Amino acid sequence: MMPQWNQLPESMRNGHVRPYYERLVRKKSSLRLKRMVDFFLALVLTVVLSPVMAGLAVWIKLDSRGPVFYRQERITRYGKPYRIFKFRTMVTDADKKGPLVTKKQDDRITRAGKMLRKCRLDELPQLFNVLAGDMSFVGTRPEVKKYVDRYSEEMMATLLLPAGITSRTSILFKDEDEKMEKYQLETGKTVDDVYVEHILPVKMKYNLQYLKKFSVWGDFKIMIDTVLAVIR
Repeated sequence: MMPQWNQLPESMRNGHVRPYYERLVRKKSSLRLKRMVDFFLALVLTVVLSPVMAGLAVWIKLDSRGPVFYRQERITRYGKPYRIFKFRTMVTDADKKGPLVTKKQDDRITRAGKMLRKCRLDELPQLFNVLAGDMSFVGTRPEVKKYVDRYSEEMMATLLLPAGITSRTSILFKDEDEKMEKYQLETGKTVDDVYVEHILPVKMKYNLQYLKKFSVWGDFKIMIDTVLAVIR
């Protein structure tokens, strides 16, 4: 499940990552169980929610021009690039018309996209990524390479596990758009700089805590808390 230390990418082999790696190596059984739970649950949910996803796909097509899915390259375990599946919530080519992160009042977000984001329904297609093994239900949210390149040596430890659909960080930062807008108004910096300098370090603090305390039971608690956070 976990490769030998010397098989990790060179960018991850540093003294800050090593303690996290050694903790996870001792949890091989839990990591195997995590993958089994991911695959089984993703398979069941894909079948059960397929009518819902089909309905949302029709809504997106009727609401605005463009594809149903948003396929952006993200980074997952060991720095591997992959293409994430999300329902499109912004206008076509939004990433060419502004920053890669969004703020609260972003005019690139479509009418359907506002509701999908509010209920996190845009994340449903990531079940396909979980089935493929590129993602897990719980783990650090995947970033684009542009931001991964700005990781500190310790932040690289988050790449020891697959990227996640949700996390404790996702719950705590469910109002991230508002935080982004607040920091931007206070500092006058660009959206990208605000994210890298003010938002990302705090998010990573919680992501690293997750690695230290990782357990399958802990993952279940985060999934339940995510559902509760969405319906509140």
